[in-house]
Amino acid sequence: MAFSKYYLSAFLAFVIWGFFSLALKPLYQYASLDILFYRVFFCAIIMTFISVVIRRDVLRKSVRLYKEMSSREKKRTVFLTLSGGLLLTANWFFFIYVMNHISVKAASFAYLVCPILTTVIAYFVLNERLSRWQWVAVAISIVSCLILSFNSWADIAYSLIVALSYALYLVSQRKNVGIDKFLILTIQIVFAALTLLPFFSSFSGAVPVEPYFYGMIILIAVLFTIIPLFLNLYALQGVDSSTIGIMLYVNPLMNFLIALFYFHEPINALQLTGYSLILLSIIVFNERHIFKRRVIVS
Repeated sequence: MAFSKYYLSAFLAFVIWGFFSLALKPLYQYASLDILFYRVFFCAIIMTFISVVIRRDVLRKSVRLYKEMSSREKKRTVFLTLSGGLLLTANWFFFIYVMNHISVKAASFAYLVCPILTTVIAYFVLNERLSRWQWVAVAISIVSCLILSFNSWADIAYSLIVALSYALYLVSQRKNVGIDKFLILTIQIVFAALTLLPFFSSFSGAVPVEPYFYGMIILIAVLFTIIPLFLNLYALQGVDSSTIGIMLYVNPLMNFLIALFYFHEPINALQLTGYSLILLSIIVFNERHIFKRRVIVS
């Protein structure tokens, strides 16, 4: 039952992110960096209020737990938390940069490469063992990425930078245990906001005055940032990084379905084949849970 709870949290996080385009598309007239700035700043304000005012008892308990840690554990917690905030900031910044200055295809492709990187890094760094079927799923994922990157080899290097930053975030937070996950995420978002703040005056546009913009930013901050990130961190308590990594494919798969059936964007045979293989890789990677099989690791 506990595993199902963590597993469901991971799945819901990526399903929610899959609908992100529905909230982002209406803001197409605003600069991407402005959306990033206000998204992070609003998240920091909302999460700080929740942690300090609404979840005050949890804050006190977490502070007490931190004080009871050994010096080594304290340094480890601080390092993993702040480095996680830095990796989140880097991931969001690189994503915006690639989206604006390289290509939309390269930015989207990053989250197809990310599950493979997460799985491989978790295997070597965290010693998370994979079954033979899961290695088959990784191989299928690689084939699907190769198909979707056809004639776009120059984009792969940029995609790897975006993918690697989030893969490292997932793997690092798997080891960040002991402190309340929402508080950890709050510290990381506040750290991200403080990191971006010096760049705001130089790189932001005119301050938006439309209430619609701020309403959508609050929606993005709460529904498409705070909730799925918290679900992601919560899931890491009971699901290994490689499983979270492979479930990242739910996000681009949802984007593909929305683009196809809601925005009516055209598709070709290569895209259809590539995304079909992504769906197959998700099923194969999780076959032991779907078909209740025993695991043989390698």
